[in-house]
Amino acid sequence: MDLKTYLREKKDLVDSFLVDYFSSPLAPPKLQESLVYSLSAGGKRVRPVLCIAAYEACGKNAQEVVPFAAALELIHTYSLIHDDLPAMDNDDLRRGKPTNHKVFGEGMAILAGDGLLTEAFYLLSSSDRHQPSGLLKVIHEVARAAGIRGMVGGQAQDLLSENTEPDAATLAYIHTHKTAALIAASVKIGGILACTSEAHLNALAEYGENIGLAFQVIDDILDIEGETEVIGKPKGSDEKKKKMTYPKLYGIEKSKEKARELIDNALKALEVFDEKADPLRAIARYLLERKN
Repeated sequence: MDLKTYLREKKDLVDSFLVDYFSSPLAPPKLQESLVYSLSAGGKRVRPVLCIAAYEACGKNAQEVVPFAAALELIHTYSLIHDDLPAMDNDDLRRGKPTNHKVFGEGMAILAGDGLLTEAFYLLSSSDRHQPSGLLKVIHEVARAAGIRGMVGGQAQDLLSENTEPDAATLAYIHTHKTAALIAASVKIGGILACTSEAHLNALAEYGENIGLAFQVIDDILDIEGETEVIGKPKGSDEKKKKMTYPKLYGIEKSKEKARELIDNALKALEVFDEKADPLRAIARYLLERKN
């Protein structure tokens, strides 16, 4: 399959939905401008595309799941806006553009993040196409992955661990919660919405957990080996902030081995699926080659 074409087509589906969704005035103009600024700043739409690919792997039509996929992008974008704030990572660039607070001020950036997170759950709960029981499971899964049991918990531990000596248990906690949790949930809710079997849902969950962690391990590597113009943020920012990362604890080569092992595990998890899961397989392999 042509992965570049697939990724572009699914990204376009999500982008078109977001443009249409925010074409109506939903908030005070400056707030809406702020959140649209970050939503439209680029990005690969990894989480939405994974949700769509998982839904299609279960034999369903991509169009039916786009609003849910878009909701995941709202959550991801909110987390980036807040991550970049002076009180957090204090970054000036995101996806090659000035960060939200640099353009709109800290107060509006905080509110834009709050608005995106809340609007995501409005979207997740608005479908009349899917069964209420399925929607409840989806909302439960996303809330767990995005909140204190997942991403927020990981972000908190990430902050607390700056300027400390790295250890395996803390590093694993940060990465599986801060990044992997929402990626894994993105895959899993595709299966939930498709009403797939328990065996297939478990396989999707295992796939998502492995590629979620691999994604962050590779991010750690790119912070050292990547180029600012390509990765869209200052190279070496993790080291500058004394972040706890895989290369810092294990070195570059062992970190690359870990990423390959995680991708292998993800591919094995998909053995219960037929060729409809090929996009998920291709995405897993692509992660090892990505430059941003």
